[in-house]
Amino acid sequence: MGEEFNKDKALVEDWALFLAPYGQAVEELKLKLKSIRQEYIDLDKHAPIEFVTGRVKTPESILEKMAVRHIDNENFLYGVQDIAGVRVMCQFVEDIYEVAELLLKRTDFKVVMIRDYIKNHKPSGYRSYHMILEYPVERIEGNISVIVEVQIRTLAMNFWATIEHSLNYKYDGKYPVEILERLQRASEAAFLLDEEMSQIREEIHEATKLFDSK
Repeated sequence: MGEEFNKDKALVEDWALFLAPYGQAVEELKLKLKSIRQEYIDLDKHAPIEFVTGRVKTPESILEKMAVRHIDNENFLYGVQDIAGVRVMCQFVEDIYEVAELLLKRTDFKVVMIRDYIKNHKPSGYRSYHMILEYPVERIEGNISVIVEVQIRTLAMNFWATIEHSLNYKYDGKYPVEILERLQRASEAAFLLDEEMSQIREEIHEATKLFDSK
């Protein structure tokens, strides 16, 4: 990988300069999503957003993904759509779709693609809701648009995905049959937990309000 990395280093002359707008987009989106959460709280409503995180891929991670997916230099901006990533955590599955609807209505960026891995989960059991945004960033040299991937998940989905990511790194995506079966069962268990919590969400909302008032 080292030799290939050095060869592809010329893909971008200055990685820090190239990634800066992506970092700015992530920080701005995090702030806007946290502001949405606070607005719900100020209105004494259930906030569909529990918390927000974000990150920008490292040059090494970008090049590694290109190598794994056989993405050539000319198409790397299209092929690697998660250079900038924002993750939104929700309490309930219903919250995921509420957040997605809020983002679709925004006028300060454009949603260009949606991948619903909740209604159509991956064979491994992966569930999440992905939105690809075209986000405008104001820079000294003018406005530019960057692609940002927003992942919206419940806490249960995120727990499963975090474990699966570690296993995927270990097995390079080629899971032993037993591990894959266990992952799939764990995914179903996590989704069942989400469904059960949805059934009692009104009671949970009331309990949360009572707790917060003390």
